[in-house]
Amino acid sequence: MKKVLFIDRDGTLIKEAPPTYQLDDFSKLEFYPDMFYYLRRIAEDLGYELVMVTNQDGLGTASFREESFWPLHNLVMKSLENEAIKFTEVIIDRTLPAENAPTRKPGTALLSKYMNDPGYDLQNSYVIGDRITDMQLAKNLNCRGLWLNTGAALGQTGISETIEDLRKKIVVLETSRWSDIYHYLKLPPRIVNHQRNTNETKIRIALNLDGSGKADNNTGIPFFDHMLDQVARHGIIDLAITCIGDLHIDEHHSIEDTGIAFGEAMVKALGDKRGIERYGFSVPSGRQVLPMDDCLAQVAIDFGGKELDRLGNFI
Repeated sequence: MKKVLFIDRDGTLIKEAPPTYQLDDFSKLEFYPDMFYYLRRIAEDLGYELVMVTNQDGLGTASFREESFWPLHNLVMKSLENEAIKFTEVIIDRTLPAENAPTRKPGTALLSKYMNDPGYDLQNSYVIGDRITDMQLAKNLNCRGLWLNTGAALGQTGISETIEDLRKKIVVLETSRWSDIYHYLKLPPRIVNHQRNTNETKIRIALNLDGSGKADNNTGIPFFDHMLDQVARHGIIDLAITCIGDLHIDEHHSIEDTGIAFGEAMVKALGDKRGIERYGFSVPSGRQVLPMDDCLAQVAIDFGGKELDRLGNFI
């Protein structure tokens, strides 16, 4: 499925032009700092489809003539293209705020193809913009918001939620820097909630791979809980596992199914494994190892997806 970045233009790719907020003169054109560098990296490295969505109040009327808009807009688009930043679609709404048109952000009337096409993964798509209406658009599209907030132009009409509600529910990053947007998209928070239910067990897992070592595990088997706590502590991950199993029969199902569910949660949290670098090797038994007391156990886990040969080396 295709993931999309719905990107605002004014205040996001280029700087706002107060007091009219109309880009109608070349003297007003200034690109947002570091935008070219980081948006190019996003376009080349991260696999998102780029769609521009912009409100241009009254475009085509006497207050905002076409001949003033298009030369500058075309220069903006050509400058982006020259930096290998290509938008698959540019969506411009020309209405005035007082019209409350469904085509105007945060309305979605011009974006129905993305909402109706099952080939688009909107839940893992983002709206990037400087205005709170962009975050409202993210909510209306059922995706998330990256708020390039410079503290300007917050008092807008047509917002049904408060700013704080949108911050809690929709905005996953609030920043004034494109570098933060790039790094977030490259490696978003690796947090999952996972469930696995069978006839023998009912398991719920909350996992944060970028946590601090917090553990809250309750499997009904105290020693197993202790070992899971050590995974969280020494792996510096946050891990909370609840398992309701058929302990009246045996501990086997609870331990085995918890291990399976934990592995499933780990795979979900790793996602496409972007940003993981392969490193390390496994030492064969008998060489450079230090057993604890009277036993030795070795486990080699490769999160990158490659296999180990019989000596424990990556192939």
